[in-house]
Amino acid sequence: MRNILIAAVAVSALAAPAFAQSTETQPRGYGSLGYTYLDDAYTGAVTGRLGVNLNRYLAVETEASVGVKDHDFTAGDAEGTLNHEWDAAGYVVGKYPVSDKLELFARGGYGHTELKTDIAGAESDVGSDSWNYGAGATYKVDGVNGVRADWTRRDFDGDNNELDSYSLSYIRSF
Repeated sequence: MRNILIAAVAVSALAAPAFAQSTETQPRGYGSLGYTYLDDAYTGAVTGRLGVNLNRYLAVETEASVGVKDHDFTAGDAEGTLNHEWDAAGYVVGKYPVSDKLELFARGGYGHTELKTDIAGAESDVGSDSWNYGAGATYKVDGVNGVRADWTRRDFDGDNNELDSYSLSYIRSF
């Protein structure tokens, strides 16, 4: 996770010269807070994001989530629980403004998801790095507040496993 965060900060720092060249009047930074549901894992998390608009069509963002909804299951005769511990990722985001209020986006990046299983008292970590990609939309209620909905696929390294997540967030530009 530390390497992911360092890479995201490095990408943001390298993009700093683009801020001075931007002539747009919209705010350059944004943050969001919302709920993410992990399909197939049936878990949920609170997700926070911070991003920087490099220009009207390109941004970089980081996200981190902490699990808040576990999934109880039965494996044979044993009861078990799947816990979403945490995840973090960094993304490059391509944006397309449809109107002053509506913006579509696609994003791609790299992240890590950490899950934990507990079956009959025996715990094991189920965590992996993933290439992530997805799409969504942001609707701005006013100049700085809005709502964001997105879908992201996590394609885990070497596992041939994929996990879809769906997120709904409040977004604030600054």
